[in-house]
Amino acid sequence: MHLSKTNPYSAACPSRPLIDLIGAKWTILVIGCLTRGTQRFSELAAELQGVTPKALTQTLRQLERNGLVLRTVHPVIPPHVEYELTPLGHTLRGPVEALLGWTDAYIEVCSAAQRAYDADA
Repeated sequence: MHLSKTNPYSAACPSRPLIDLIGAKWTILVIGCLTRGTQRFSELAAELQGVTPKALTQTLRQLERNGLVLRTVHPVIPPHVEYELTPLGHTLRGPVEALLGWTDAYIEVCSAAQRAYDADA
């Protein structure tokens, strides 16, 4: 059993907002993209098919606020903004790669379970 300073099962636990961020729809994919290096907003938006500019902006802001992403604005016209993982953000590389690998390995099993469930419903 993992010994923790926090109790994430408690509604009052201060770790809950961080768990919410990491479990958010676009967070894992944004981190996955940034593990390959620094990217501009437009590059992230192009790679993350289906993300809205608002959702991407919110995700990046929350990751920056929590010290996981560094936003660099280059003083040129038009402004050139880049995003990269901080050293703390890089600590999520292993867990993110493991989760993405798990989904790739088990997508067919889960799809079959969904079909079976839906057929019985």
